[in-house]
Parts: sequence; structure tokens; C-alpha cells
Amino acid sequence: MTTNTLRARGPLLALISAMRPRQWVKNGLIVVAPAAAGVLTHADIIRHTLAAFLAFCAISSGMYLINDLKDIAADRLHPTKRFRAITAGQLSPRVAVAAAIVLLGVGFAIPFALWHPGGLFLVLGLYVVITLAYNLWLKSVAVIELGVVASGFFLRAYAGAAASHIFVSTWFLVVISFGALFLVTGKRSSELLQVGAGATRKVLAQYTAEFLHSALTMSATVVVTGYCLWAFDTSSTGLSFRHDTVAIRLSVIPVVFAVLFIMRSASAGDGAAPEELLLHNRTVQCLVVLWAIAVALGVYG
Repeated sequence: MTTNTLRARGPLLALISAMRPRQWVKNGLIVVAPAAAGVLTHADIIRHTLAAFLAFCAISSGMYLINDLKDIAADRLHPTKRFRAITAGQLSPRVAVAAAIVLLGVGFAIPFALWHPGGLFLVLGLYVVITLAYNLWLKSVAVIELGVVASGFFLRAYAGAAASHIFVSTWFLVVISFGALFLVTGKRSSELLQVGAGATRKVLAQYTAEFLHSALTMSATVVVTGYCLWAFDTSSTGLSFRHDTVAIRLSVIPVVFAVLFIMRSASAGDGAAPEELLLHNRTVQCLVVLWAIAVALGVYG
């Protein structure tokens, strides 16, 4: 993004940019639980899932504004973050604060459009508390910050179940939890190789390439093992319960290849944020489509 482009961006576009709509791709995880449960075609489930998605979009955007307000001084020294709307002076802090309050209010109000919003309301509240703790303190605590960032993905996936009171199995929780940790660790590993320890993210100085590689391998092992157990389990705790077991088991293949591809990218320093992988990487996109087709055939076929 050039300086001329920045000067041409008006207040409305600056606000939209600061809300980071590209990050809303992460909120697609909300669909996973109802889709895997085979109830995504029900009208009330669709309504609840959409409400949870919109609530997370509003609240996450509000938290991004708060984060950018806090990090103005640090972001001005960053090669790319200095172009963020608030840091670049295109969006006034007063407007950003007002927008964050409105977005948080809207996000928490949306669950009340549901009949029983308690579970979703609690998930949204946890997301706000954890994100604030991360922005204020935990982002500088090695290892813990990995888990905190991963929790954001987990809460999104769990929100889909909470919004419609869907039972989630132990394997679902294992796969989502360690899958999120795997993605976050892969991103940190790439950052360490690309920019070096502490160059743009201070916590990187507390990691070594060997540690991050070991953490990546550990989380990848749990993800693949957990997904295989989930896919091959025909009991009430498995994905194959009352579904086409062949298609479900075939879904293991794109999952394994996606894990291997992300590990290779992270080891080469080419790893990207999850939303960037989904938006721009053709290999990951194809593997996600193949996985979605296999699961859809198994659950709904």
C-alpha cells in the first residue's frame, strides 16, 4: 500500500480497514460444529449460526480497534503495521473508541436474537476477556501467548455449537484445540525465520527454531491422530456415527496433506496467517474444498 493510496482513503474506508474484514474468514469456523453434526440444513440452526458469525465479526472488529489504539507507538516502527488506519492518522482515536464501543455492543446484543443465548454470550465474553488479557500482557509471555491466540480459533469453533446447543465430542475439541495451536505455532516459526528474534514481535526473542519445530511437530501429531480417531470412530462420539463411514474416512487424506503442506511452509519460512492461507494459497484452498466435499458426502449424502 503506497503513501498516496493512504492519503486518498477517507474516514469511512479507514474505519472499514481498521475493522479488518479480511480477518472475518476465521469466523467461518463457527460453521464446523453444526456442519459436522449434520444439522446445518435446519432453518433454526442456520439462523443461530449466522447470528453467531455476525456477533463474532462485530466483537472481533471492536477488539482489533482497541488493539490498534493501544499499539499506536509500536506500530509506527513496524514496516507494515504503520500503514494501519489509526497509526497512519487516517482514523482518529476518538472515532475508533466510539466505533469499538458500538461494535462490542452490537456483538453482545446479537445473541439475544436467539431463544437461549446463554452459551454463545458466555463464549463471546470469554473471547473479549482473553483478547484484552493478550493485548495488555500475555502477548509477551512465551508459550502462553501461543495458547491464547489458539484459544481464539477454538472459541469460534465452539461458538457454533453453543449458539444451537449442539453436542460436541471429545475428538472435536481435541482436533480444534490442537489444530489452532498448530496454525499459530507454524506462523511463529515462519516469523522467526523471516525477520529474526524480536525484530517485529518481541516474544520471538524467547523462542528458538528448534523449540518451535518441536511444538509444531507435537501439535501436528495430535491433530492427525485426533482427526483419525474422530473419523474412524463409529460410536456417538465420532464423526462417522450414523453417517457414510467411507466418505468420512476419506476426509482424513486432505487433512494429512494440509498438515504436511503447512509444516513444509513453516519450515521454509513461507508460513502465513490462517486467513492468508485460505484467501491466497491455492494448495490449501483445494485441500479444504476436498475435505469439505468428503465431509458433506459423509454427513449429508
